[in-house]
Amino acid sequence: MIRVTLPRFGRFDAWRQAARDLASARVPMEGVTWADPDTPPDLFGADPAPPPGDHPVIATQQFLQLARQVASHSDPERWSLLYGTLMRAQGDRRFLSNPADPMMDRLSRMAKSVRRDIHKMHAFVRFHELPSDGPRRAFGAWFEPEHPILEAGTPFFAKRFADMDWLIATPEGTARFDGDTIAYDDPAPRPDLPDDASHDLWQTYFANIFNPARIKTNAMRSEMPKKYWKNLPETRLIPDMLADAPRRVQAMRDAGATDAPAFAPKITARLRQQPDDSIPDTLEQAASQAARCTRCELCHAATQTVWGQGDPAARLMLVGEAPGDQEDLAGLPFVGPAGQLLHRTMAEAGLAPDRAWMTNAVKHFRFTPRGKRRLHQTPDRDHVDQCRWWLNLERRMVAPRLTVALGATAAFALTGNRKPLTPRRGLVEPARDGGPVLITWHPSLILRLPPDRAPAALAELRADLAQAVQMVA
Repeated sequence: MIRVTLPRFGRFDAWRQAARDLASARVPMEGVTWADPDTPPDLFGADPAPPPGDHPVIATQQFLQLARQVASHSDPERWSLLYGTLMRAQGDRRFLSNPADPMMDRLSRMAKSVRRDIHKMHAFVRFHELPSDGPRRAFGAWFEPEHPILEAGTPFFAKRFADMDWLIATPEGTARFDGDTIAYDDPAPRPDLPDDASHDLWQTYFANIFNPARIKTNAMRSEMPKKYWKNLPETRLIPDMLADAPRRVQAMRDAGATDAPAFAPKITARLRQQPDDSIPDTLEQAASQAARCTRCELCHAATQTVWGQGDPAARLMLVGEAPGDQEDLAGLPFVGPAGQLLHRTMAEAGLAPDRAWMTNAVKHFRFTPRGKRRLHQTPDRDHVDQCRWWLNLERRMVAPRLTVALGATAAFALTGNRKPLTPRRGLVEPARDGGPVLITWHPSLILRLPPDRAPAALAELRADLAQAVQMVA
């Protein structure tokens, strides 16, 4: 029986070289004993290893990656299992890609256990600050992993804490980092680590992120097994936090809002409505179907669909961009500041609002929340394209002799032309589905203009509306 003793650290590379030499001589799995430095000697001695043979040895990258992870497992048979897998692969490598193969299944589960243990090490190592004689701060930690993962798990800390010297002691050995390389030493008694003031800060943070309303003790023990608790300063807080959780949950209920927002009933009513895919015959049917529209994502945040309003037999249709905050809450178009300005300007131009059909190119409010405010956002092209189906229905059912496009979004929805609005203002262009479209300013633009420019823009809007009245007279 050949005995191969592997070093405590650098053991995978040592196993790889020894396995290559033995496999090249075609030494069977049963003819090799793999030992660690702490393995007792064989009672009957051991045979010397033969010299490397002439047989080629092939190992895939997939197998080597798996073997490197399995090498950090605590199973004493891991080396023999890996060597047996290597020997078997010299005749047929197809089983290496078969997860149902018993050997590959066992090795994969061992590798998964090692990866999980390394993840726990990265999560649960807690450093204590140590006295330092140099310019760099020094820290130390004690960790008790399930597997001998010290060599596999510590490079993470060298990258994460490159600006400090540290040591991590485990039952397997000790890793020391001095800013350049990691050195590994044999096992030593658990170091006496001093108290660290930063642990108090960590406990304060841990206590403040604890959510008493979402306690799942089984999941907590799965993610933070109790075997690690004795080395984690924050775990001493867990029993008291669990005991105090019912009181804190009740306090959260007592402090919570009791009244739903004013727009909540409209949203819930809309969500309870069933979709209707039939083609509507009237404006009333179209409005009812539009209230359940889900053609784009705006429906999920808006309070409700804002359908058109006015004279269903009007000769003139006015199309704006999209509802604003007040239109979204009221469910009516042009009731906010811009709408009020439009109504006054229409009256000055000789156009009664109830003698026109007033609507928007996009039927849902798009916004960005800022605290309790909802700031208007211009709809995207996709929103305009999805909502054009409703706009075309309105135009077909109202059949206006002239449509007024208020602003660039409405002009694009009606004509498909994305050119700048300034040279087109006051002109008549053909609509996508036929009929004339008069281009003018949106009243919200006038509200945003500086005082020295707003009067001129308002006069142009008034003149365009007066022109529209003359065109449909």
